[in-house]
Amino acid sequence: MRVLIVDDNVLNVELAAFLLDQAGVKVESALDALEAMAKIPVFQPDLVLMDIQMPGMNGLELTQRLKRASATRQMTIVAFTGYAMKGDEAKMREAGCDGYLSKPIDVATFSDSVKAFLKAPHSQPPTDS
Repeated sequence: MRVLIVDDNVLNVELAAFLLDQAGVKVESALDALEAMAKIPVFQPDLVLMDIQMPGMNGLELTQRLKRASATRQMTIVAFTGYAMKGDEAKMREAGCDGYLSKPIDVATFSDSVKAFLKAPHSQPPTDS
């Protein structure tokens, strides 16, 4: 199992990567959309945890690009954000996100939630929000 964490907050990345690594998941990270686009063809993640609010290209724009490209269209992309206003999940789904995990991370359930997305791609397992 390979997960790419795309998030501009280093502390979020470190915590998520640590928890997933402890659960036996291979993890890479990118601090912005451009770095993510460079890492995806090399790392070939099964799932991308996508922060929505990032400088430059935001997570929804990157998700749309990935879902339009034939090489990455089937990749599971899960919005990974604290951005939880009414209607936001629908916007994330419209952009192509296959699900949603909220921040701050619940350390007790985070790895299991990510693994649920890996086992059932393109469906919405229960979230921790």
